[in-house]
Amino acid sequence: MIDIYLNILLLIERVKYYREYVSFNELIGGSKRMFKQGVQRGDLKMNAESRDSSRRECVIWGDYPHTICTATQQISVILPAYNEEITIGSMVHLSRLYADKVIVVDDGSSDRTAEIARKAGAEVIVHKVNKGKGRALKTGFETAIFLGADIIVTMDSDGQHNPAEIPKLVAPIIEGKAEMVNGSRYLNHTDKNTPLYRRIGQTILDKFTNINSGLKITDSQSGFRAFAASTIENFRFNAHGMAIESEMLADAGKAGFRIKEVGIGVRYDVDGSTKKPVYHGLEVLLAILKDMIFKKNI
Repeated sequence: MIDIYLNILLLIERVKYYREYVSFNELIGGSKRMFKQGVQRGDLKMNAESRDSSRRECVIWGDYPHTICTATQQISVILPAYNEEITIGSMVHLSRLYADKVIVVDDGSSDRTAEIARKAGAEVIVHKVNKGKGRALKTGFETAIFLGADIIVTMDSDGQHNPAEIPKLVAPIIEGKAEMVNGSRYLNHTDKNTPLYRRIGQTILDKFTNINSGLKITDSQSGFRAFAASTIENFRFNAHGMAIESEMLADAGKAGFRIKEVGIGVRYDVDGSTKKPVYHGLEVLLAILKDMIFKKNI
């Protein structure tokens, strides 16, 4: 059922992408001067000039909105995956609509995750044994850098995140306004779908993560993020489990990165976690407390 949903979504997004791509190219051919003047027309709006304005010219287009550029920076999407054969193919196909490279890190899966990801067009790296999300992301980041990424996007591979929202995550980095962008379910208190027990746990984790990082993040456990490739050296990737999200925020805070948050949607009916939420929450909280104690001792 999940795979059927994702395939329908893929078809819809391909149609939208093609329509907008054709319209955009027609616009470029006939109205290049409008970009230089920053003219607004209809549903087309100029983005703020980036620090490297000679390299790219970007517009916001469509409902999401999408950011489309005449010469974009190279975007790579990392999908850490563990036994995700049901959803990985569709996630790769959808992500390829909005990125130059899709990298799947198969973290010791016992199913056909790697095989399906390759057939869908992803670059696939396989861990022979399960090493945890932190190590999977480390492998993904290193691979993305090797392949020439300028911007790296991380997403869950179980279908919770919508790849169509990739453009709005990378936009602040393209515009030179941030080195890291956090996709938030709770920005401006817009999320109404989070189960109550999850939201209570999230609030606790957000509080301790923000204390540890010195940041004010509304969704510390989000796996949907974008990074300037230059940030990789500042991340430890030490956390073995799901605590990697909080650890990366602590590292980003220490490095003094400019961090933006953008609102994202999420589907809770496709949660592929193999751990119970309470156990997961306690595991993350313990990791945050250990990190705080370690920092205090040094």
